[in-house]
Amino acid sequence: MNTTRRQAGKTLTAMTLALATLGYATLASAADTIKVGVLHSLSGTMAISETVLKDTVLMAIDEINAKGGLLGKKLEAVVVDPASNWPLFAEKARQLISQDKVAAVFGCWTSVSRSGLDCSEDESRQSER
Repeated sequence: MNTTRRQAGKTLTAMTLALATLGYATLASAADTIKVGVLHSLSGTMAISETVLKDTVLMAIDEINAKGGLLGKKLEAVVVDPASNWPLFAEKARQLISQDKVAAVFGCWTSVSRSGLDCSEDESRQSER
């Protein structure tokens, strides 16, 4: 399955809007970069369909960076592999948010991979307060 320019453009637009809505003050801690989490299975049964999604996100990040970045900062991808292990998605999301300090997470293509994320996001946000 090849990624078209239209699909990449849609991903680029979605990423830009998502990051812009976070607000400048809540973006990643690095002075020159904004960290973006990429949470797609790169191994296991779902790798055949999710690897191309990871590649699309990375291509969109490259395009944004080539145009000067976002808010004057370059985007930095933090790629993790939940290995098609559904409970591992929540653990990896927690890691991206709390340890890697990403501003946004892109991934969780299937509904089952998203099902465990509700509590991980709430817990991470509550620990920041």
